[in-house]
Amino acid sequence: MSADPDQEPGDDEEDEPLVFVAREADAGERLDRVLAGAFPGLSRSRLQALVKDGHVRVNGAPVAKPRHPVAAGDSIEVTVPPPAPSEIVAQAIPLNVLFEDEHLIVIDKPAGLVAHPGAGHADGTLVNALLHHCRGQLSGVGGVERPGIVHRLDRETSGCLVAAKTDIAHRELARQFADRETEKVYLCVVQGVPDPPRGRVENRIGRHPVNRQKMTVLPEPRGREAATGYEILHADPAGAWALVRCDLFTGRTHQIRVHMKDSLRCPILGDEIYAQVARQPVKPGRLLLHARRLAFTHPATGERLAFESPPPPEFSPFLPPDPTGLGR
Repeated sequence: MSADPDQEPGDDEEDEPLVFVAREADAGERLDRVLAGAFPGLSRSRLQALVKDGHVRVNGAPVAKPRHPVAAGDSIEVTVPPPAPSEIVAQAIPLNVLFEDEHLIVIDKPAGLVAHPGAGHADGTLVNALLHHCRGQLSGVGGVERPGIVHRLDRETSGCLVAAKTDIAHRELARQFADRETEKVYLCVVQGVPDPPRGRVENRIGRHPVNRQKMTVLPEPRGREAATGYEILHADPAGAWALVRCDLFTGRTHQIRVHMKDSLRCPILGDEIYAQVARQPVKPGRLLLHARRLAFTHPATGERLAFESPPPPEFSPFLPPDPTGLGR
């Protein structure tokens, strides 16, 4: 796909199809799965809807079934229609802005703020706040419900998050996340002390076969590759808890939470999904997971940008005596 960097948001850039030629590794795979890997800026559910609505062509012919099998060498075209006018109301919700220009915005998200509207959260979300703050200037790549959202933090996770104002910025940022060109450093406080004190967890994560609210480690070929580096920064002498730095090399749903619980047997304090919070030695009142550092290349200028969010007050009892450089 070619794009004019001087084109203003809202021009007809979406009328130009996104083009992808299937590789040998894609042969026999479902169309929606291949598209999700080729165009990381579009969610799989969004791509499925585009297929069903006739916006995807394979070798020039429209395909209406997301499960259509792909053959190596297939030329796949996806036309993303202009986003429908958002029905999400803009709300004056305070935002802690770390950086902002005409292309993107980086915020320090507080714990408890949902990323976008969904079941049980019709408003009061980050999207509502961004629509107000940015006066509606957000990327439409994520569809009506997720304008501007390039990546997510769980509701109870705090810290650095970037949103896109233009479609060009959104696609480039999504590509960097997918190609592992971003730097994502998290802090978490876990129950117990991981052994060994530092290492790298690599396995596959997917939806839990019974509890659909959870993700879990799955054997090959199920799930998707997930890799997390970790290091203990500070620990309770009695072994009740440990402050852990996590470097995220992939971005699977609940990745750190699953790796701490399933792989290291040290669930995060306050994790209502993966831990028995009532039995944890410390009850902080929230999930102790924080996006400490986020770095990426600016999609327009090419400048490498890095942002840091200080640990929230709930982390204070677990910080080392000298927290200088914590999580860098």
